[in-house]
Amino acid sequence: MERGYIHSVETAGMVDGPGIRYVVFFSGCNLRCKYCHNPDTWKMKDGHPTTVDDLLRDIKKYRSYLHFSGGGVTITGGEPFVQRDFLIALLKACKSEGFHTALDTSGYTTLDAARAALAYTDLLLLDIKSINPVVYKDLTSVHLEPTLEVLHLAREMGIPVWIRFVLVPGLTDDEQDLRDLAAFLQGFPNVEKVEVLPFHKLGEYKWTELGLTYELADVEPPTRERVEWAKGILECG
Repeated sequence: MERGYIHSVETAGMVDGPGIRYVVFFSGCNLRCKYCHNPDTWKMKDGHPTTVDDLLRDIKKYRSYLHFSGGGVTITGGEPFVQRDFLIALLKACKSEGFHTALDTSGYTTLDAARAALAYTDLLLLDIKSINPVVYKDLTSVHLEPTLEVLHLAREMGIPVWIRFVLVPGLTDDEQDLRDLAAFLQGFPNVEKVEVLPFHKLGEYKWTELGLTYELADVEPPTRERVEWAKGILECG
């Protein structure tokens, strides 16, 4: 019985894939994104211990409206790949029960782990925080290359992808970087959409509670016009 740690679940998620989703938030993350709104998920063992069987038992309670809405199960974090074996086991169990599966990840993992997980994944929600490797490293503390390798792998395996991109004024809204990302994504016919998510500070209080320094305290969320401008670039390529 595979065991792992989760931060929480959401039984009626509407923004993490198609339809109504049962969303499982894994604990543990190997990135340190400056705009993270869930720093309380960083440490794996700060989460609640559980098993695949216990999670699946709860997920099955919501089978009717998940299926009726065209939804399913989304696994997010944290970074799900921190708990590689638990992730793969849960995805496999959900698929065995006929649930649509979505995996929301930064892609910071090994190709072996990604291949094993994507074998049971119907939709990949891939967070590309910047196509500029210098900006990416500054934002996350890790390197960009693994994320792009996972995107290449998803194309190879024929996995549909939704790209998630957080627009942070002064950090990820450089026009040339946006155009470079749009041009890069043109090579991936399996990318079905690009979601531009406006930066917000709703999780700033968590940084304070955890005794962490929130570097973006003086950064204001982008205007609606600025978000639409970025969408125009990324959607049109």
